[in-house]
Amino acid sequence: MGKIVDVLKTGKVLVSDGAWGTFLYEKGMKAGECPDSWSVDRFDDVVDIAKKYADAGADMVESNSFGASYYKLEHFGLQDKASEINEAAAKASRKGAGKDKFVIASIGPTGKLLVSEEVTEEELYNAFKVQAIALEKGGADAVCIETMSDADEARCAIKATKENTKLEIITTFSFDKTIQGTYRTMMGLSPEDSVKYAIEAGSDIVGTNCGNGIERMIEIVRVMKKSNPKAYILVHANAGLPINVDGKDTFPETPEMMAANVGGLIEAGVNIVGGCCGTTPAHIAAIKKVVTDYNVKHVK
Repeated sequence: MGKIVDVLKTGKVLVSDGAWGTFLYEKGMKAGECPDSWSVDRFDDVVDIAKKYADAGADMVESNSFGASYYKLEHFGLQDKASEINEAAAKASRKGAGKDKFVIASIGPTGKLLVSEEVTEEELYNAFKVQAIALEKGGADAVCIETMSDADEARCAIKATKENTKLEIITTFSFDKTIQGTYRTMMGLSPEDSVKYAIEAGSDIVGTNCGNGIERMIEIVRVMKKSNPKAYILVHANAGLPINVDGKDTFPETPEMMAANVGGLIEAGVNIVGGCCGTTPAHIAAIKKVVTDYNVKHVK
């Protein structure tokens, strides 16, 4: 298939997939259950999620491995199955996506803080190394190191992937809007610094996911692109900011509402557009239509 970056060099905008957690709950996952274990125990259901996003028009799909690090799996007593779970997650996405789509396997934060000495850099590196090797073995084309807030943890994940696999690396951070109107991660990292640190560490693609709807993502992409005009940028936006209804978070943006802002994202400099919390195959299909129209008009 080649590399994602080689496609982006042509000027083509690509479409990624949407939320996974919502799908898992729809398929019967219970509160407190380990989502990542479904890649082994409910393999066909996980394949179906990837397939639905591929069928909706996604050029790439993630994997059900966001929390499949040693430290996250430890909460469920599954830490010794990290390799098995990650490999199965990549295999499920590869089977569902088919041979003509990219699999960008998900690696999320460990939940351990370096700053409070809960874990060492070496321990983080080793945990991410296990994930990355298994994800590559399962058929992934790239890793999506996502929802990061700490530059040092992201660097450990990037380094572990780069030194132990041939996978392309995407790194995304989650930002909140401050009262001053700027954006920062939970650990105080700015969009500009996140791009700088991730690329210096060896990430091929950078970006932002979760925490914001697509309208705010336009602002973040502008800042990222201004700080490094050559950077390739991915956005996985929520379907708006969550609204609590009867004790449950719901996401208000319809597929049409999200699609209406895709043009603004492309204008700001995004290269890959997908969804995060609250998004569905219908959202991805609507995004795909806008992106396809753009590519037809602007890419030779």
